[in-house]
Amino acid sequence: MNEILTISKAQTAPPCTIVILGASGDLARRKLLPALYNLRQTDRSMDPRTVVIGFARSKLTTEEFRASAHEAAKKFSRAEIDDASWTEFANNLDYISGLDHPDGFENLRKKIEEVEKERGLPPNRIYYLSIPPQAFRESVVGLQKAGLINPPDDPHFTRVVVEKPIGHDLKSAVEISGTLREYFDESQIFRIDHYLGKETVQNLMVLRFANNIFEQIWNNRQIDHVQITVAESEGVGTRAAYYDAAGALRDMVQNHMLQLLCLIAMEPPVSLDANAVRLAKLDVLRSLRPIKPGDARHVSVRARYAGGVIESHPVRGYLEEPGVDPDSRTETFVALNLFVDNWRWSGIPFFLRTGKRMPRRASSIFVQFKEVPTILFNRDHQLRPDWLVIRIQPDEGFSFEVLAKQPGLDVAIRPVKMNLSYASEFDGASSPESYERLLLDVMIGDHTLFISDEYLKLSWQVIQAVLDEWRDDPGVPMDVYPAGGWGPESADQLVRAFGRSWRNP
Repeated sequence: MNEILTISKAQTAPPCTIVILGASGDLARRKLLPALYNLRQTDRSMDPRTVVIGFARSKLTTEEFRASAHEAAKKFSRAEIDDASWTEFANNLDYISGLDHPDGFENLRKKIEEVEKERGLPPNRIYYLSIPPQAFRESVVGLQKAGLINPPDDPHFTRVVVEKPIGHDLKSAVEISGTLREYFDESQIFRIDHYLGKETVQNLMVLRFANNIFEQIWNNRQIDHVQITVAESEGVGTRAAYYDAAGALRDMVQNHMLQLLCLIAMEPPVSLDANAVRLAKLDVLRSLRPIKPGDARHVSVRARYAGGVIESHPVRGYLEEPGVDPDSRTETFVALNLFVDNWRWSGIPFFLRTGKRMPRRASSIFVQFKEVPTILFNRDHQLRPDWLVIRIQPDEGFSFEVLAKQPGLDVAIRPVKMNLSYASEFDGASSPESYERLLLDVMIGDHTLFISDEYLKLSWQVIQAVLDEWRDDPGVPMDVYPAGGWGPESADQLVRAFGRSWRNP
């Protein structure tokens, strides 16, 4: 009998006004508006009175904004769009231009108050900053001057959502945090990382802390090492201007991959309260072995893709991509070796790897367990160790790879998989997209899946020494790997130095 134990039920969010600054941009079209539609029509988690106001520079009418949102939802929503449900949702969409106009925020205030009065909405307000980081301060100041930010103890909430990248380095991240904290209380700030909304990422805590079998072996006495790979098959596409100023270390490691490492390595939080979970993650970052000046070349590899072939199609190299500086020193691949210097993980290497133009899009965590003693079956033949493989995308699930005897008269041993696929185990049930879950959490005020100010600073500190050495030491190589490959030879050497090898997802 498959007993389902519901620990907590999904909440219905209170009515509010959601203002998307930068609503004509790609993020709003591809992610935010489809996610809000699904929350309203599919999950019924968003109050039907909640209004979404687009605020941007583009001069659009409300009808044009609704039409654009409709096209985006048809293309990117996980749920099929039907006319009746869309009409209901679209009636709660509004738009105002003037994000770059001197009177823009004053006009926004009038629009919000008008909408709230018409619909009988309480003045609960969420501001989603889907804008470049350099525009944060101007926008936050504009909100403040227009009287659109209530204090944290006000009976009606004011919340701000900040999208990555939050800073270009430690210094700029501190400056952005200072701007936000100048006008908002920490309880009002939601720093979003969409990776934390993925079903498998959230299941990591359940896997570890709801199953005693895993927690008992989750330590340096049983685990040999951990690998985290986030592979992307696409190149920079239309993001060349952003990506060439960022690179793989900033774009993927500082946020997504360090979050995965924290979930794998953290101690059991004292409760499921947001502060308890955040503190457990912070302890992992505090325990990471510092990368000292001069060490970056020994613990990191950087590279960029050259021309190659992916799925029988030739693709250009990074320096030939439109919008990329021909003299660019930006990496599209990075590999890191980190250590968590605490009682549980002492001496266990963590290997992180991410890159663009790799053979396929896949994100996985590989946990290798220690080999059995060289007796019995392992005396004359080296047996393959056991592995736990956690698949984040595209086939969400996990498998436990162990050894078993093959049927027959011979004693023949081969690896077998005990596999869980979310799609098959849960009858193909459609999981909410990551932005759906995160936007709902903002509406109900749950910070569990959002990073704190201190986490942001610590995560930048982890990689700052690498960024500094890459910038200042011309002797640090920029390796090259062919598009369609798993990275440069130097990344293989980084792992081989510990007697290990990469597992490809």
